[in-house]
Amino acid sequence: SNLSWLGYGCLKQDWTLIAVNTIGAALQTLYILAYLYYSPAKRPVLLRSLLLLAVLATGYGYFTLLIADAQTRLARLGLFCSVFTISMYLSPLADLAKIVRTKSTRCLSFPLTVTTFLASTSWTLYGLQLRDPYITVPNLPGIVTSVMRFWLFWRYPPGQDKPY
Repeated sequence: SNLSWLGYGCLKQDWTLIAVNTIGAALQTLYILAYLYYSPAKRPVLLRSLLLLAVLATGYGYFTLLIADAQTRLARLGLFCSVFTISMYLSPLADLAKIVRTKSTRCLSFPLTVTTFLASTSWTLYGLQLRDPYITVPNLPGIVTSVMRFWLFWRYPPGQDKPY
């Protein structure tokens, strides 16, 4: 995600996107390397990482070699980044049925919910300021899903869990 948004920022020459996503990509890379180093099952982790690198290289080739027009490239990369961001924001809700069934928010992280809300709100406001739908639109689901998770934390407060 960070590398895709970094590419979008470079195409747009938006230094805010470039700076934030360069730092994000560096931190994610360090996390992956640390995870790989400490993981007892190195082969599957390494294979998944190499597969993701191949997907990234393929995407880079598609956007740089096959799309000559800069505006078309920016629009398609913006759409790709948007879809990726929306799926990232929706992923914590995959456990929604389990949360409702168990009446437990144990599988949700409250600090992650707060930071997701703050980050998606910040990016939405930034996108509105720039009038950039590729930044604004995909961050709206982050706000909505965060509010839904806040409601789940309110509805099923920690400490009142039903046993699994």
